[in-house]
Amino acid sequence: MADSAAVKKPTSKDEIRADLEAQMERFLDKGGVVQSVPSGISGKDPNEAPLFLNRRLFLEPRTKRTLVPEVVAAIEERRKSRLKRNSGTGRGRLQRPKRKVIYDDFGEPLRKVWVDE
Repeated sequence: MADSAAVKKPTSKDEIRADLEAQMERFLDKGGVVQSVPSGISGKDPNEAPLFLNRRLFLEPRTKRTLVPEVVAAIEERRKSRLKRNSGTGRGRLQRPKRKVIYDDFGEPLRKVWVDE
């Protein structure tokens, strides 16, 4: 397999756990200390604003838009021309023959025939 570097194998949960365990061991070996926090205690200060309010979504300044009315008008005209129905094209239903009953002089049905209308 010459292109084995092209396909990257996704990391499994076991690999992620092992990596976190190794990072924790390095932290403890360098003199780091892990504090025990009781269950139900949040690491967030209740007096702080929520995180989603502190995050700015659009960092770049607002840019001016240049209106081009001729281009917009041409696009709208093309769109309208495509929506118009041409009477000669017949994109609607196909003409189907209809069944017509032929009656005799006394009003009794004689036969049924197909007629194009």
